[in-house]
Amino acid sequence: MLDWLYNIVGWILVKIHAGLTFIGLDTDSGWAWGLSIVLLTVLMRLLLVPLFVKQMNTQRKMQDIQPKIMKLRERYKHDQQRLQQESMKLYQESGTNPIMGCLPLLLQMPVFFALFSVLRSVAEGNVQYNFTPELVESARQALIFSAPVAAQFNSSPEELMALGATNPIMAKVIIAIACVLMGTTTFLTMRQSMKRSISQMPDNPMMQTQKIMMYMAPLFGLFGLAMPVGVLVYWVTSNVWTMVQQHFLYRKQPLPGQADDKAKGGASPSGSAKGMLGRKKAVESAPEPKEQPKIERKQPKKQPRSKRAGGGPL
Repeated sequence: MLDWLYNIVGWILVKIHAGLTFIGLDTDSGWAWGLSIVLLTVLMRLLLVPLFVKQMNTQRKMQDIQPKIMKLRERYKHDQQRLQQESMKLYQESGTNPIMGCLPLLLQMPVFFALFSVLRSVAEGNVQYNFTPELVESARQALIFSAPVAAQFNSSPEELMALGATNPIMAKVIIAIACVLMGTTTFLTMRQSMKRSISQMPDNPMMQTQKIMMYMAPLFGLFGLAMPVGVLVYWVTSNVWTMVQQHFLYRKQPLPGQADDKAKGGASPSGSAKGMLGRKKAVESAPEPKEQPKIERKQPKKQPRSKRAGGGPL
């Protein structure tokens, strides 16, 4: 059913490989095939950048309408159908589409499965998906740090030797390291996104479930044991791209509270402390007003009654 997509992915992979060969890389080397997979990943992610920006805008709008959503949940907590209707009405009025929050991931998955199918076909020696017999043999024999591009961790030593591995044990070590990198980068990517989601919607009821999924992400590397090395290269490259992309886009579009702090020049607690220190120094350096000397007013001495009368004794 998805053969058309497999053919497109295979065709792009073959063309990128031909371009790298044209600039001087060895046709049968792991560098040529590994970089072909990396460039295929980068090309796909570049096409998804506009969708990722839309995803960020959707999350910002969801944050803005979150108080209204909470009121609807409280008002219609015993009427789920009415709650769904009112929620959809609120989404339409605010121009928010919750599906946009997961659309980039949904669009990546078909490409992932297509690349998996293409590399599995190469490992089995099948000539299809725009691969010629020569290209199939070249890809099967390519080594990335002693691990064949089409090999899996659960491949037998005989299968690894047939794919061109000179040291099956070292090949399995390389694949295991790739699986660890896959699980680690998946965890870091989810944590980066989770921290922003918590800042945007701290009352999200799905937050606890997302946290559980995040801490289970390293176990996702176990699935990599059944993936070809080329697919692991794709997955790690995609995760690294996501982390770098999120870092720059999150910094370019900070949260509303962060934007206000930056505008005021006190974005961080350390900044506030520096401001307090500066104010303290200013107070300490201000000269104390000198106390003016008091002017004492002298009262005239009281004269005797005889002198006040104007003469001496009679």
